[in-house]
Amino acid sequence: MALGTGYDQQGCYLARALEVVGERWTLLILRDCFYGVRRFTDLREHLDISRAVLTARLETLLDAGVLTREDRDGHPEYLLTDAGHALWPTIFTLSKWGEQYTTGPHPTRVFSHAACGTDLDDHGHCPACGHTPPPADLIVRPGTGRNAMRRDDRVASALDRPHRMLTPIEH
Repeated sequence: MALGTGYDQQGCYLARALEVVGERWTLLILRDCFYGVRRFTDLREHLDISRAVLTARLETLLDAGVLTREDRDGHPEYLLTDAGHALWPTIFTLSKWGEQYTTGPHPTRVFSHAACGTDLDDHGHCPACGHTPPPADLIVRPGTGRNAMRRDDRVASALDRPHRMLTPIEH
C-alpha cells in the first residue's frame, strides 16, 4: 500500500491543522511574518527557500485564511490574519521546546512585554504583570551566545536589534 501524501483519511482537527501548517518551511514563514517580514523577496532571502516552495506555502496559507496579501507601494505584502495571529502560542511554544530539547549553534531569542519591559517566561507569561501578551505587545531581541550560522540578509540584520513584533522590517 502506498504511503498517503495528506491527512485526509484522519478524522481529527490536528490532522486538519497539519494540512495547513504541517509542511516543511510553513512554520518558519509564519515565524518571520510575526517578526515583521512581509515581502516575498525578504522571506525568500532570509529563509533561503526556493521560489517554488515559498510560492506554494504562501498559497496554502492564503487559501486557509492564515495570511492575506495586500499591495503596498507597488509591492505585495503578506500579513497575518486573526487565524494567523492565533498560531503565535504554538510557534512560541515550539521555539521554547527547541531551545530546551535540541542542540545547535543558535542563541535564544528573548521576548519581552513592551508595556513593562519584563522578559516572558517559557510559557509566554509576563511575570511582572501576570499577562500573556499578544505578539503585537512583544519586543524580540537576540539572547546571549554566538550565532555560528549568522545570516547577513536584511531580516537577520533587523533582528540583531530589539524589534517590536509584527512591525514591518524596514526597507
